[in-house]
Amino acid sequence: MHLIEIKNIIKTYQTGETSFRALDDASLTIENGEFVAIMGASGSGKSTFMNMLGCLDKPTSGSYFLDGIDVMKLNSDELSDIRNSKLGFVFQGFNLISRTSALENVEMPMIYKGITPEERIVKAKEALKIVGLEDRENHFPNQMSGGQQQRVAIARAIVNDAPIILADEPTGNLDTKTSVEVMEFFVKLNEVGKKTIILVTHELDIAQYAKRVVRFKDGKIISDERKSS
Repeated sequence: MHLIEIKNIIKTYQTGETSFRALDDASLTIENGEFVAIMGASGSGKSTFMNMLGCLDKPTSGSYFLDGIDVMKLNSDELSDIRNSKLGFVFQGFNLISRTSALENVEMPMIYKGITPEERIVKAKEALKIVGLEDRENHFPNQMSGGQQQRVAIARAIVNDAPIILADEPTGNLDTKTSVEVMEFFVKLNEVGKKTIILVTHELDIAQYAKRVVRFKDGKIISDERKSS
């Protein structure tokens, strides 16, 4: 059984009388432990595809199985549960809550899982330690660099021990040096932490960190290349 199996997905958006096909018969399988970069120009369908993977949107037609679960049959509560248990999200803009500390930001996903406050603190501290920010747990986002904020976001993504990390342009707001640090961290999460990582980027040098590169154009997958080990 594949970790992710997507077959013949079509996503059509309707604007008045005009319809636009953002995904056009896309099929892809991803195995446990892979590190995949999704590439493509703006409007190629890669962000729409990421939304499908993240159970944030449903396709118009086609099928999506996540760890053997038929995502198309889930209601909104079930989709929320699967996002919380199987997926960790990292975004370009960090998406941290500005008036809460690093520790409290990392705790957020656990609140939705009903984990006790005591256990939340322990797990959040552990996650911050993994990303090397145990000495920043009481700092607010505006007291941290962009790279530190992104590492807090990564800690938040891994705190529920989700097997899959979805990263959408995670280095888009970072300088080159910090981008390298963040990407090396993703490599470590993949190789040591055994996380499956799916990364959207338009930058070739960022995609080089992945072991597999899938390219989109006009809603279609035009290439799927694996690095030879």
